[in-house]
Amino acid sequence: MRFHVEPWAPEYGSPVDDAALAPTTANVDAGIEVDPQAWAPIAPQAAPIADVLFVDGVRRIDAHVWIDTDGTDTGRHGICASYAAGAVRCNGKAEVVAAEVRRRLFTTASDADDVQTRWGAYAVHLAHDDTVESLSLAMQTEMGALEGVVAADAGAADLVVLDGPLGQRGHVRGALGYVKTHQTAYLPPQCQAVLRDLRPGERTPLFLFDSWGRPMLSWYVRLPGEDGGSPLSGRIRCETIADRSTAEVASLADAVAATVVRFASRNHREPRAPQNLYPIAGLEAQLRRRLGDREILYRALRRAAAA
Repeated sequence: MRFHVEPWAPEYGSPVDDAALAPTTANVDAGIEVDPQAWAPIAPQAAPIADVLFVDGVRRIDAHVWIDTDGTDTGRHGICASYAAGAVRCNGKAEVVAAEVRRRLFTTASDADDVQTRWGAYAVHLAHDDTVESLSLAMQTEMGALEGVVAADAGAADLVVLDGPLGQRGHVRGALGYVKTHQTAYLPPQCQAVLRDLRPGERTPLFLFDSWGRPMLSWYVRLPGEDGGSPLSGRIRCETIADRSTAEVASLADAVAATVVRFASRNHREPRAPQNLYPIAGLEAQLRRRLGDREILYRALRRAAAA
């Protein structure tokens, strides 16, 4: 029996959510740069981009709560959560240039009050329903919105990389979505097969699809590092709004491929290598420290509940 071990540490899951990726429901045009029958790896000859701004966020549930605002026995489920977003600029050195922390009470209780603790308030944010999934999605959405604010306020850069799909952050001028966890199969089979043939530093041709009501141009890049056996191991997907010509985005894709390989992480230093780039990993560590100690916040919430 032959098998391969995924390079990511098990506690971080897998960069590929399922062996059989869910087919996309979006309309995909894989012939925007190269005819699908002629798809092959592209080896960019571009120079790396010098001034890069990486933007990311972290989130954490500090406590699950039950809110009794109307005298019912069961109450309403909610989560008290902390999340942060920040930006690190890489231009000869890496420097955190922006960081914001928020604390929120996510709940469906429309008459809930902000939770006041010694270490600050958890402001109420209404969610659609009180399932854990919905509350967590509300937290994720708010963190994404904060990432967009931080990116817009961090200043101009030659390249702005937002960790994850662009989603609601697509308004950030010139932003690039950096996707390291794969859930969806966007490409037809003959194009999907090209992913396995990519060598480190190479990219696929561009493809066009719709996301959040906007046309997006996307491509895959293989990073240097250990191959886990999956066709998507060590591969990341980039996306940008299709508001430029195909030729312009193709030039960008070449430059991005030459840039991200410089920041690819190694297994002995980063448990999600190589996809979790060093600047993003460092920023995540900084932001987690800024969230504060979870146990201290949990005790503060317990004291606030008792009061």
